[in-house]
Amino acid sequence: MIEVNHLVKSYGKYQAVKDISFRVEEGEVLGFLGPNGAGKSTTMNVITGYLSATSGEVKIAGYDILQNPTEAKKHIGYLPEIPPVYGDMTVREYLQFVSELKGVKKAERKAMLEDIMDKIKISHVAGKMIRNLSKGYRQRVGLAQALVGYPDVLILDEPTVGLDPKQIMEIRDVIRELGKTHTIILSSHILSEVSAVCNRVMILNKGQIVASDTPERLSSRLSENRYLVRIKGEEEAVLAAFAACPDFSQVQKMDQVEEGTAELLVVGKEGLDVREQIFRLAVACDFVLLLCKSEKLSLEDIFLRLTEGDGLPEAEEAKPQAENEQTDQTA
Repeated sequence: MIEVNHLVKSYGKYQAVKDISFRVEEGEVLGFLGPNGAGKSTTMNVITGYLSATSGEVKIAGYDILQNPTEAKKHIGYLPEIPPVYGDMTVREYLQFVSELKGVKKAERKAMLEDIMDKIKISHVAGKMIRNLSKGYRQRVGLAQALVGYPDVLILDEPTVGLDPKQIMEIRDVIRELGKTHTIILSSHILSEVSAVCNRVMILNKGQIVASDTPERLSSRLSENRYLVRIKGEEEAVLAAFAACPDFSQVQKMDQVEEGTAELLVVGKEGLDVREQIFRLAVACDFVLLLCKSEKLSLEDIFLRLTEGDGLPEAEEAKPQAENEQTDQTA
């Protein structure tokens, strides 16, 4: 549904997006993550046709956004970070205005707008002035305008920014429901929201894709060889014995859970399953091993690791681009 091939966007000498390629399949909900300045909003603006690319191509439903913008944009609904609503209009007046701009046939407008307001749950405020609505409801109105014309693709840039927890949950439920019938790219700084709503995550850093996978597979790839270990024994002695083992790349003392025990995070060297080494070391030192379980990284941990310098191994960093190129060849 969305194809991005070798996209580059430069502002003078500064390259905001550096030769990225990816696909979003029909019915997929893609979470777009990255620190400020990573290139997320720039990429989304190019996809929607708001900005032109320096080089590369973007296709929406097979239409090139630069060569055939009118046809491509018929398939796009866009909610920018600041909803493009007019406070001096009622909700219904505003949506009617948007439907005119999008060229919706007059005979179809009323039924379409009623259906959209019902889906977004704003029918009861249809006659209210937008300026009198709460921020959460203004956000819903912005989401409703993105749905006018029933586009196949929804691009949502920080749809819950500035909302309170209850409003965030409500908008999240709406997006989750829309994901059943639309292809969605969702940009958000709320990582729990991305985990709850999206079936794939793409992380950008410094204009490049550093990871692209499901949250579960990302966690498995990055959590490999990380174990939470609980040992019955004197804490300092346990820590010293584990720290001296050459098979462990990291041994970190954790908060004690049980009296008379040591709680450790043990990370094995790359490619080495260290569960056996943990058991053998405990036996050799006459410690009692009470717990050894795989420690999974949260999406927050993954985000920080990929954007603050640790990153994936070199082979893993290349994987998202290589996967997309293979998909392009087989599509």
